[in-house]
Amino acid sequence: MTRDTETVLVTLTEALERQPSEAASPPGNALIAAGSDAEAVAQWLGEYRHSPQTFRHYRKESERLLLWLASRGRHLHELRRDELDDFEAFLADPQPRERWVGPPRPRQSPAWRPFRQPLSAASRRQALVILQGMMAWLVEAGWLTHNPFRLMRNKRQRMDNRHGRVERYLERPLWQWLWQHLSTVVAEQTMRQRFEQARLRFTFAFAYLLGPRISEMARARMNDFFCREGQWWWQVTGKGARTSRVPVTPALVRELTEWRSALGLSGTPQPGEDTPLIRALNGRRGITDNQLYRLIRGAFSQAARALESDADSGLPAAGRQRMAEQLRQATPHWLRHTAITHQAQQGVELRYLASTARHARLETTARYLHEEDLEWHAQMQRHTLSSKVPNTADEPDDGTL
Repeated sequence: MTRDTETVLVTLTEALERQPSEAASPPGNALIAAGSDAEAVAQWLGEYRHSPQTFRHYRKESERLLLWLASRGRHLHELRRDELDDFEAFLADPQPRERWVGPPRPRQSPAWRPFRQPLSAASRRQALVILQGMMAWLVEAGWLTHNPFRLMRNKRQRMDNRHGRVERYLERPLWQWLWQHLSTVVAEQTMRQRFEQARLRFTFAFAYLLGPRISEMARARMNDFFCREGQWWWQVTGKGARTSRVPVTPALVRELTEWRSALGLSGTPQPGEDTPLIRALNGRRGITDNQLYRLIRGAFSQAARALESDADSGLPAAGRQRMAEQLRQATPHWLRHTAITHQAQQGVELRYLASTARHARLETTARYLHEEDLEWHAQMQRHTLSSKVPNTADEPDDGTL
């Protein structure tokens, strides 16, 4: 058993304190060394140990299912098809809330909870997709004899997360207002406030211009940015441990230079500068995914309050209220959606969009293309109701309908 798998096993075992006392008996034909559901799931998670982001995401979803089953006194091999509907409803509204939902905390903390908030429809679909794959693996491993997800008659429509357009993004007027808000310098700032504003401005510029995932932002180093033949690139290792490079625009080079100035650094990054890109308040230490998540969510919440009271925004009051609500709902991943959607709206070709987003399938990137929807909507405006009554005297009845 690898060290990564041992770590997962310890984490799951500690989390499953509510599991029934009678342990699930391992099947006689099991092809993995496991003595409990937690150990079997840890074996599955071990397959993703070389892809940290996928590993953490899959651990989160499998943990929720195991904890939910434990709260009902059940094991994986007892999971029935009808219970999947109950589980999906639970993901949408984990109850009792105080037991399941809470702010980010260290996993060892008694205050740790499996959910930050109830899951959206898209997040629930993604969770079901992940768990279907987990159950299929456990069947192949001989730990389970059946996969109840296969009995879902409409699972393709419910579970195919590639269907539909991406809707969780900031529309261009809202993004433009937000960027102006982030760039507005408040008089008489303290040194700490100036640093925090510079960090926030660079974080949003980085997210909007390159479309990184939050884990990629937190792990980014200064020398991930490099210049070749007068052109700047960003090198990133993303999902599936795939390393890619993405073109860096002059706008981001300017923002990067300003951010470095706020850190007391000069010019642009050098090849040997293996230091954190986004840093804590001491200006040296990096920050974690969770810290960055809270930083961005906090900025969204503060901006929502500012937008509601900004009578000079140029937006109608009703529009301000709707956009403020969008900001309250937004998560850091919305910035990635916003980046790719706005690039598509500005005419960047699909193949380059896919390369920037680092999608394995073009169909995934195509979800960000909204031009056809706009054209469809525009053409449908020709079809309307008319209050003009036709002059029947001028139009003789020729017997046709």
